[in-house]
Amino acid sequence: MLRKTLAVLLFLLLNQVAWAQQATLTGTVKTAEGGALELAAIALKGTSSGTQTNAQGQFQLTVPGAESFTVVIQYVGFKTQELKLKLQPGETRNIVVNMQPDVKMLNKVVVRGRSETDTREEVSIMKLDPRLSSTLPSAFGDFNKMLVALPGVVSNNELSSTYSVRGGNYDENLVYVNGIEIYRPFLVTSGQQEGLSFINPEMAGNVEFSSGGWQPKYGDKLSSVLNIRYKQPTKFAGSVTGGLTGGAAHLEAASKNKKINYLFGARHKDARYLFHSLEVNGDYKPVFSDFQSYVTFNFTKDSVLTPEKPARTTLGILTAFARNRYELSPTSSETSFGTVNRVVRLRVEYEGREQMQYETYQAGLNLTHRFTDWLTSELILSGVRSDEREFRDTEAFYRFCDVNTDPSSPGFNECVRSRDVGSRYDHSRNSLRALIASLENRNIYRLNAQNTLQWGLKVSREQIDDKLSEFNFIDSTDYVVNRSLLKTDIGLQSYRYQAYAQHTIELDSLKTLTYGLRASYWNFNKEFTITPRVQFAFTPAGNPDLSYKLAAGLYYQPPFYRELRNAQGELNKNLKAQRSAHFIAGTEYRFQKWNRAFKLTAEAYYKHLTNVVPYDVENVRLRYYALNNAKAYAAGFDVRVNGEFIKGAESWFSLGVLTTKEDIEGDKRNILDAEGNVTGQEEIGYVRRPNDQRITLGVFFQDHLPNNPTIKMYLNMLFGSGLAFSYPGNPGGRGVLRGRAYVRPDVGFSKLITLRDASAKNSPFESLWISLEILNLVAANNLVGYSFVEDINGVNYAVPNYLSARTVNLRFIARF
Repeated sequence: MLRKTLAVLLFLLLNQVAWAQQATLTGTVKTAEGGALELAAIALKGTSSGTQTNAQGQFQLTVPGAESFTVVIQYVGFKTQELKLKLQPGETRNIVVNMQPDVKMLNKVVVRGRSETDTREEVSIMKLDPRLSSTLPSAFGDFNKMLVALPGVVSNNELSSTYSVRGGNYDENLVYVNGIEIYRPFLVTSGQQEGLSFINPEMAGNVEFSSGGWQPKYGDKLSSVLNIRYKQPTKFAGSVTGGLTGGAAHLEAASKNKKINYLFGARHKDARYLFHSLEVNGDYKPVFSDFQSYVTFNFTKDSVLTPEKPARTTLGILTAFARNRYELSPTSSETSFGTVNRVVRLRVEYEGREQMQYETYQAGLNLTHRFTDWLTSELILSGVRSDEREFRDTEAFYRFCDVNTDPSSPGFNECVRSRDVGSRYDHSRNSLRALIASLENRNIYRLNAQNTLQWGLKVSREQIDDKLSEFNFIDSTDYVVNRSLLKTDIGLQSYRYQAYAQHTIELDSLKTLTYGLRASYWNFNKEFTITPRVQFAFTPAGNPDLSYKLAAGLYYQPPFYRELRNAQGELNKNLKAQRSAHFIAGTEYRFQKWNRAFKLTAEAYYKHLTNVVPYDVENVRLRYYALNNAKAYAAGFDVRVNGEFIKGAESWFSLGVLTTKEDIEGDKRNILDAEGNVTGQEEIGYVRRPNDQRITLGVFFQDHLPNNPTIKMYLNMLFGSGLAFSYPGNPGGRGVLRGRAYVRPDVGFSKLITLRDASAKNSPFESLWISLEILNLVAANNLVGYSFVEDINGVNYAVPNYLSARTVNLRFIARF
């Protein structure tokens, strides 16, 4: 089936149906009251040709000339209309269609097919259905695990909610919830210590994701934008979710007059069940919980609101609290690595305990007022407080040895030669408090049906108090080496100012141009930046199912606290913004197969980066150099096809090809002669960046029994080629260590039980969804990084650190 599908896709891409005689049908679809209907479906009956209306209800469709045809117009909630027409070859005819409401009452509405709405006017924008993340098999049911199956998005750690996009790192991604920017904890060092991502999928309504080339209205980062709009419920509903790794609950309701909407969600994550498969044995106590609410007040006096007559003034209030507690009393670990003929083993016995604590409080007000039908303004006030603590007192007693690999010998698989013995002691008493407050104004002014202006201003105040007190040493054969000693007390207070303006022009119904500027100023390093950006999208007149997109622009990322602090705990006040020039060309093709809709998107991109701040990756912690001493580039190609491969079930396949390298100024390596003597030094030049993953493949696939769609199978599979790792403290060893490929197939089998129907209207629950999941189906030993151990002869060994093994999980979702 896959081979046939790929052949059909290739055929459709290389061959377009050509009509010898063509005509053009244009028109506007309106309600009975005259309001425009956006995304109404227009199709030629009996063919796969069709289109959708734009925001003004307008459409254009190529039709056959000199013969009769039937146009079908459909929109949810309105009666389907069919018009029989006949146009002459070359004729252009304009029609106006007034849709009549469908007054029939339905007991249940099932929405199937594509979850994405029209994305042809913006570059690199994908619109996602957040409900899919609830059923997607993953370790913790985290929303971000849906993102990593998209092209260009990478996550090589199922225990972490972090992700990188097109060669960038975790700190280069913007996240907004109802216009409020979301921040990550600062001190997290490993995926085991992380809580869930901020996004609660049961509360999300609309999800937009951009992997590059986004418009000026979004902020100053280098890699991606995730824009979430929490939903506004119209009736009482809720859900309860449970499983072996945690649970969640949510409630939603609206007042009787629909003027107040309530949305509440709580989640709890306990990862002990999953951590039993990790290499380090011990007493794990990872407990993460959060609570969120979003309440909307509608101050409009009108008692009845419609899409053509929306609320004039609304106030949205977002509150969130997250509490993460992580304790570990490690006991032992054992790692064997090497080749078939030579195996080396590291055995570690531990004493002591680690304690990590993160608490985040976030609140935001979003006041929206529609002055006229053409002018809308938003005022956003938000604040976040993060209190983080990292306490550690651990001592590790290790033995490093060669292993007997001869199965015929009596000491098979036992240590035969000791390479080193010793101990390592780690002590930390680190605490950090971050306070960030911001005030922002956003405006949208529609000059006419073809021109839209958007502009905004934002000011934010940041206060960081960071106290570091840590040291470690190694005791090898009674010789103590002081590896690290750090004790600082840092305080940082600063203001940031940002502004943007952009203009969108619909040149005609087939061409859209967006251009604008974004500016920023930070009083800490006295840097002022201006970044122009432009997008252009067009649809060929002869093929409304095909569209092309182009984007170019500058994207500057002013440093945040993490980039400023170097390994000695000092702040570089002269650090400037990292700079990236984006160039993107893409296409989107919509087609019909098996009487179902599909979409194929493809993008090629190139990013030229200057003023780069290099960094090393330790699990999920980024160690910045705090210097603008590198330049880099990223180039690649992303492709994704999505649709109903199985009728009634959305699935997709994505492929990413990437290369990203950097050149650090002043990095040199020794030149050796034939005898191994150093004869000089040479510039290293470009080397692989930490997130240089050449090939990535993401698959989300749904299937169900042919005659019973309530029994489903879900497959979430990720593949990524090996990353580049570096030897610490050795410039010549940067990016030279190649990791193994990341392979992670998670599969789930579910049953949906309907509990409320026409004969049981008083049942408290609507449905019950039960899923049996097998995580890491193939039991792959996926690599998260290396620990580096030096033996008594001064030889460094890269000891691999692995992620979770195969695990069986059981989950349920009860909806009411």
